[in-house]
Amino acid sequence: MLTIDADAHVIETMETWRFLDESESAYMPQIVTRTAGADPRNVVGVVKRNYWVVDQRLHDKEENLAFDVAEDSREMRSIASRIAHMDQLDIDIQVLFPTLMLRPIADRAAIEYALCRSYNRWLAEIWRQGKGRLRWVAAPPILSLDNARKEMEFAKENGACGIFMRALENERPISDPYFDPLYDIAGELDLAISVHLGNGSFIVHDFFGHDTTFSKFKLPTISAFHSLVMHGTPSRFPKVRWGIIEASANWLPYVLQDLRQRFLRRGKKLPDDILGANKIYVTCEVTDDLPYVIAAAGEDNLIIGTDYGHSDSSTQIEALRLLRGSQKLNPKAVDKILSDNPARFYGIQTTK
Repeated sequence: MLTIDADAHVIETMETWRFLDESESAYMPQIVTRTAGADPRNVVGVVKRNYWVVDQRLHDKEENLAFDVAEDSREMRSIASRIAHMDQLDIDIQVLFPTLMLRPIADRAAIEYALCRSYNRWLAEIWRQGKGRLRWVAAPPILSLDNARKEMEFAKENGACGIFMRALENERPISDPYFDPLYDIAGELDLAISVHLGNGSFIVHDFFGHDTTFSKFKLPTISAFHSLVMHGTPSRFPKVRWGIIEASANWLPYVLQDLRQRFLRRGKKLPDDILGANKIYVTCEVTDDLPYVIAAAGEDNLIIGTDYGHSDSSTQIEALRLLRGSQKLNPKAVDKILSDNPARFYGIQTTK
């Protein structure tokens, strides 16, 4: 059985944007360095010096970098280094997510499309070098969905196993019918909709600008799960698999019970296996009370990731190995979370 890291990251560099067309040079993100003033520190206490500038907006570049991971590995400068580290961690396959795009970065369609297209080609190149061990989720052009099909077809042909989304996109919840064309494409191409911890709403993101990621990222992501079920979005797209990534899983019993009560008040009844019936998968963490979560949500739709490349409350570089050694779960449940479930979610073959 293959061990699958369901949530790992790439750290974007200027190399990410080398696929921009010459006509798009004005959209090129830049890195600026602070040379004076106070010394703000990141989540592990390291002074932050460098920032992204995208469409005249400043974004943290070093807020949650994992300094215990080699730079050439987290920035994909050396694919051999990344894979060697995966071997040390007993990880067979990593599914790669972006970092900069966890937040809103463009409110103009032309800029967003250019950046998504360049990012996707960078990941396609990484996949080719990774020889099947580095899969990825593609960045869709949310502001110009008429471009989504050709972009997702390219991604599918080049190793993508999912479509990256944030809890809020373009000031809309992901249950909004605006996204129906994208979900149709996901079903046709067998690409999982992967809702990663993040926020694509400028309004909400900026409102919580000085707050922690709990308010800005985690709560909207949990709400996205609630919204999908409440509005019946998965039932309208039966071919699509949905993932709620990097928000832990301890919240599931509470949210599932809330949904059941809301449906009952409307004279409706949800199935006993809400996750299975809706093809929704949720990443858990080794710090979760997994027996409690499994009692409420079952063990067939839980997956786990390391958050490789980051250093925040969801990061556990040894997560997969720690789960394997857990005494809380039976070996069959562990195998499901490490291999069977993520393989089914991402559509990955698990036999070596």
